[in-house]
Amino acid sequence: MSGVARSALVRSFAWVRAAPPWVVDTALAAVVLFAVSLQFLFPDEGGDALSPTGFLLGAGTAVPLVWRRRAPFLVACAVTCCTPAMAVHHRPPPDIVYGGLVALYTVAALARPWQRRAVLAGWLVGTTVTMAFHERAEPYEYPFHLLSLVSAYALGVLARVQRAYTAALEDRARRLERERANETARAVALERATIARDMHDILAHAVSLMVVQAEAGPVVVRSDPPRAEAAFDAIASAGRDAMVQLRRILGVLREPRAPGERSPQPSLDALPGLVEQVRLAGIDAELVVSDTPRALPADVEVAAYRIVQEALTNTVKHARATRVCVQLEWGAEQLRVAVIDDGRGDGDSDGGGGGHGLVGVHERAAACGGRAETGPGPGGGFRVVAWLPTASLGDEHPGGGRRRSGAGAQRLLDDPGRAAGHRGGRGGG
Repeated sequence: MSGVARSALVRSFAWVRAAPPWVVDTALAAVVLFAVSLQFLFPDEGGDALSPTGFLLGAGTAVPLVWRRRAPFLVACAVTCCTPAMAVHHRPPPDIVYGGLVALYTVAALARPWQRRAVLAGWLVGTTVTMAFHERAEPYEYPFHLLSLVSAYALGVLARVQRAYTAALEDRARRLERERANETARAVALERATIARDMHDILAHAVSLMVVQAEAGPVVVRSDPPRAEAAFDAIASAGRDAMVQLRRILGVLREPRAPGERSPQPSLDALPGLVEQVRLAGIDAELVVSDTPRALPADVEVAAYRIVQEALTNTVKHARATRVCVQLEWGAEQLRVAVIDDGRGDGDSDGGGGGHGLVGVHERAAACGGRAETGPGPGGGFRVVAWLPTASLGDEHPGGGRRRSGAGAQRLLDDPGRAAGHRGGRGGG
């Protein structure tokens, strides 16, 4: 087949697929009627010419095909009745039952199972009887006519199977698309909740320190200028730290970046600086690390830092405490993080119950497989305690040049000078 002919054939199939169904069925009925009439318009020697009755019977095998998609079984019954009647009226019967082939194909493709079986059996029996008693056909003619009927039926079955397979694929694609959309929505909601918690922790901590220092600054500006100067330095430091962290979060929201281009999340090695900020706010703060730190997954390390940050923020804002202790107790399978102050122990450490800080503590602990408790301490004050799972990620590879998670906590023990400054130390603020 030449390229031009192949292109024309492809365009023809495309036109048939794009045309409305009723247009295709009407054209098919006209073609069948024309093919049926040819045998009688040009009869062989001794054959019957086309008569009005013969034309009506031939039309009965073609015109119903216009409704073959809407009522396949009724159309097949009409064609089944008109075809033998036409064969009896015109001897011999038509050479090829064009309408019957189309009806069989349509029934096999669209009708119910019992309708398909009934129509196929009726056509096979009726064709055999007609050929035997009216046409006096030769034995070799039976396979041709019967196989043509079976072939039309088989094509209809293939069309039905292909349509069902296509529908199943489309349904599966729709389900996958819905699931993908749901997963995307859940991921977006989770990311928004995470960002909201981070922004709450950052702003609440920084603003609380700035407010406390701003209130204390004017009181001591004349009586104790060095202390006032330290208060203003603490305000500036807290503001700069908050701006840095907010820029990182807003940068992630503004445009996507490769994971390696994002600034690292805070880890346990930043806890001494966090405790130092609280000391500058005038609260006696200490950091106590027990046992040997071990490697932590990144999400657990961030959760531990944020839990301590939120607890210290509540201490500064609401507890009216003079002393707070941050404890890291490393166990075989979990890390115990505790922040205990000597302030009010009435459970109002989150701003009269209107905030979400303590709720965020529980959420962060649960998100990484741990748990948290908040409430008044046994000896007064308020405490926030979280138990977070640890993981044995192995030692650092020599010469790898990369720090494992939790290495910041290890430095708390490796640097005695740095740790001693927060182990039992007192801040005058």
